[in-house]
Amino acid sequence: MKASFSLFLFSLLSISLFAQDYAIQQLENSPRHHEWIEIESSGRTMHNFVAFPERSDKAPVFIVIHENRGLNDWARSFTDQLAEKGFIAIAPDLISNTVEGIEKTGDFETSDAARSAIYALDADNVTQDLKAVLKYAKSIEAGNGEVYIVGFCWGGSQSFRFATNAGDEIEAAMVFYGTGPQEAEAYSTIQVPIFGFYGGADNRVNATIEGSEEAMNSYDKTYNYEIYDGAGHAYMRRGDDPEASKEDPNVKARNASWERLLNIVKDN
Repeated sequence: MKASFSLFLFSLLSISLFAQDYAIQQLENSPRHHEWIEIESSGRTMHNFVAFPERSDKAPVFIVIHENRGLNDWARSFTDQLAEKGFIAIAPDLISNTVEGIEKTGDFETSDAARSAIYALDADNVTQDLKAVLKYAKSIEAGNGEVYIVGFCWGGSQSFRFATNAGDEIEAAMVFYGTGPQEAEAYSTIQVPIFGFYGGADNRVNATIEGSEEAMNSYDKTYNYEIYDGAGHAYMRRGDDPEASKEDPNVKARNASWERLLNIVKDN
């Protein structure tokens, strides 16, 4: 009986983490145009969530790379929030159709199952997927041809990694609490600025910053980062909760990061 009750509580927790009701509400209340588009890549159909801004001129495009639990409601909400700021944003579901019978992240039974699927991905296939998304991003008629990459957690690491493969096809990569490549020589191919966003209470990730900085400097690459005091890992998602206190370090870091992101695009 105790085991069954514990399993029930675990299931409720998993559903709660996966659903993120505040993110769903934000999406439901958004006046902006959303759509799902399909891109063929790595031998399967990849689903992508796209949000468009309300503006009269062409807009820069952001590719949003999700955390290690897939394209969940918060990742889609952030994509819409980018559109609210005036950008076209496309968020690929990088684990869509990578597990038999699973079309999208939301089809996984739990977020843990989605995480397992992400860690089973082939790194080169992820690169090919992102190149396919980049090709689509460049083709959007409402876009102005400028494409930025932004990623969180696992997606932050993928954002950094994709910069080593994208040449000058992107404007910049924004890495939110993600690690850089382990091999120093991998940094040699980066042709765009890397902007890092890190929480001060996230030393698992922050312990790798020095190595990335040394590698970037050795190849005369631009690596500009900020560490937000007191903020933890995934502070952009945690600080997005409307019930969080304004004094919460995660909320403060989120707000400061939004301001910095907008200034980076403005000054780029």
